[in-house]
Order: sequence, then structure tokens, then C-alpha cells
Amino acid sequence: MLENVIDEKGFAHIMKNSIQDVIIHFFEKEQNFGILCKIEEVEFNPMLPQSINDEFRPLTLFFLAGYTFDTAKIDGDDLIFEAGFGSDNFGSVVTVPLLSIIQIIIDETPVFINLSIYKERKEPQKVAEGDKGVKDSMASFLNNPENSKFLK
Repeated sequence: MLENVIDEKGFAHIMKNSIQDVIIHFFEKEQNFGILCKIEEVEFNPMLPQSINDEFRPLTLFFLAGYTFDTAKIDGDDLIFEAGFGSDNFGSVVTVPLLSIIQIIIDETPVFINLSIYKERKEPQKVAEGDKGVKDSMASFLNNPENSKFLK
């Protein structure tokens, strides 16, 4: 089934590498392009004002041309570029995970479509054993009403 393919780690790896190869090719050819991406996975530094954030749709198109194209680079698994937003041209460095790119577009025509929906399952953050154990133990102790006799 299609779901078994598009939600598979190996397929996601192929898509990520293909996205990277296409973007690098466009960098080398100095070809401006757009990316349609999942805005929830995009980071802005500095963060954008809420009034600008509210204008974004779940799938947002960024067009890389001019200064934005000149600042664009791939760093690890991310496409990074500088851009200005809103009427005041608020500047921010935009970090887009490659796998959050759904389409790469030239002249309003998609030249690449990423069908992968795989999400890396993040390992739970490990808390220092001493801290977590004490907190869990104390919470369990306090949740038992019969232990109230031990508290003064």
C-alpha cells in the first residue's frame, strides 16, 4: 500500500537526498525557485511578530530570489536563508527542514514533489536519574491518601 511506502524511513531518506540534490543543482545553475513547505516545521530567528505569523497558511510558499537566494544554503538536513517579511521587511533567518518541503517550484510549475510523510520519532529527553526518580517517587507517595499519616 502507498501508506507503507510514504511513511517509511528509507523512502524519506531518498526524498530528503533528492530534495537536497535538486536544490544544490539550482544553486549551481543560479536558478531562482520556490519551496512549498509545512510552516509548523519552519523556524525563524529572530522570531517573527505575531501579526506576520498569523498570515502564514499551513502550507506556505517561499520564493528564493535576489538577496534571499544569495543567502540560501543547505546545512545538514536544513535549507537556511534570510528573508524580509511584512510591510516593514522584518528580517529573519529562516530554517526549513528539507523533509518539510512538499514541492520545489519554478515559474509556478512544480518540478519536484515530496510524498514522504515519515516523521523521525524523537527519543524522550533523559532526565538525570536522581532528579526524575525522586520526583516520581515523591509524587507516587503523595498520591496515596494512606501515606498522609507519615507527613507532619
